[in-house]
Amino acid sequence: MAVTEPAVDLADIERAARTLDGLVRETPMLPAGEISRRVGSRVWLKAENLQLTGSFKPRGASNRISGLAPAELAAGVVAASAGNHAQGLAFAARRLGAQATVCMPAGAPLAKIAAVRQYGAEVRLIDGSYDEAQDAARELARSQGMTLVPAFDDPDVVAGQGTVGLEVARQAPGTRLIVVPLGGGGLATGIAIAAKARLPGVRVIGVQADACAPYPASIAAHRPIGARSANTICDGIAIKRPGDFTLPLVERFVDDVVTVSEDQAAQAMVLLLERSKVVVEGAGAVAVAALVQGLVEAPGEGDVCAVLSGGNVDASLLAECIRLGETAAGRRIVLATVVPDRPGALAGLLRVVAEHGANVVDVEHLRDGVDLHVRETAIQLVLQTMGPEHDAEVLAAVEAEGFSTGVEVAGG
Repeated sequence: MAVTEPAVDLADIERAARTLDGLVRETPMLPAGEISRRVGSRVWLKAENLQLTGSFKPRGASNRISGLAPAELAAGVVAASAGNHAQGLAFAARRLGAQATVCMPAGAPLAKIAAVRQYGAEVRLIDGSYDEAQDAARELARSQGMTLVPAFDDPDVVAGQGTVGLEVARQAPGTRLIVVPLGGGGLATGIAIAAKARLPGVRVIGVQADACAPYPASIAAHRPIGARSANTICDGIAIKRPGDFTLPLVERFVDDVVTVSEDQAAQAMVLLLERSKVVVEGAGAVAVAALVQGLVEAPGEGDVCAVLSGGNVDASLLAECIRLGETAAGRRIVLATVVPDRPGALAGLLRVVAEHGANVVDVEHLRDGVDLHVRETAIQLVLQTMGPEHDAEVLAAVEAEGFSTGVEVAGG
C-alpha cells in the first residue's frame, strides 16, 4: 500500500492549529532527569496527559467537529471509543454546540465512562472490544443521520492530532527523536508529518503494546491485518486493526514501530509517577517504556521527546499497575519462612526485615497444607524493596538470624 502524495500535509496541520486556538491547551514539555540519565540523552516529556480531558484526543475531535455545517451539528455526532476519544468528542461537542453519542466497549474503564457522561454525552455500552463498538457507531450514524467522528481514520482528526508535533518543534527545536504511542495511528502520523516538516532529520518511532500490536504485520503486508487480542493495561492504544487511512501514513512517515510488554509499561508508569511526578495511563507510558528498556536507540546528538498521550487511569487499575511495575523491577517479593509457634517469634522476623529497610505489605500465616512441626508456623511476607540487590540483602539477613527461607517475585 502506498500513496504518491500525503493525504494530510503541514498546511492542514497549521490550519488545524488556528482552528484549535482557544479550544485546547498547549501542553508543556517537561524535563525528565532520571529518564535522561538512563537513556543517555536529554529527554523531554510532551505532557498530553495534562491536556483538557486528560489526553490528546480533543485536538482531533475539535478539529473535525469545527468543520461541520449547522445542520450537521444539530443532527449530532457519534463515535466509538475505549475512553479517551469518547471524552475528547464529548468535550468538543459540548463546546461547539452538538449532542454527542459514544459507543464504548462494555469493559471500558469506569472512570472513563463516568467522565464521558459528565461531559454531557450519551454512552452506549457495547459487548466486545473497540471494533464491535465501532460497528455499532457506524450503524447509529447511518440510521440516525449523525456524523461519525472516527478516533483516528480521518484527515481532519489526523491534522488535529498533528498540532502536538507543531508544539514539540516550537518548544524543543533541538529534538532529533520523537517516541509516540501508536494505537490507530492518528497521533503518530500527525506528529510525524508536522515534526518532519519543521525539524530536519528528526526520527519518529511508534510504540505498541505486545498484547495488541497489529502494525508490524500490517506494515509488512502493506494492508491492515487484525491483531488477536486487545487485553492489555494499555487500553488507550488497544486497536486491533489499523485504519485504511492511517496505515499508508504510518508506512510513509513513521520510521519504525516497536512493542513493549505489560511489565515494561507498568514499570514506566511507576517510574514516571515516582521520578517525574506525573500520572499516566498504560498507553501514555509506552514511549518511556521503549526508551528506558533500550528498544529505541537514542540519537548521538540532539534531544529526545517522549509523548505522554494520556493520564486517564482508574485509581484501582493504577494501584494494580504499581504492583505490577514494582514486581517487574524486582521491588516486590514474597518471602516464605518457618517460625516457632510462640509469642514474639513473628516480631523477631519482622524486626530483621525492618532493620534492613524493607516494607511489609502483607503477612499471612500458613498452617494448612504445609509440612510443619506441631509447634511451628509458616509465614509468608510480601515485601517492598529497592530492587534485586536489596532483595538479596534482606534475604541474607533473615537467614543469618536462623530462619530458613524461600523467596520469589510477588505475583510470579
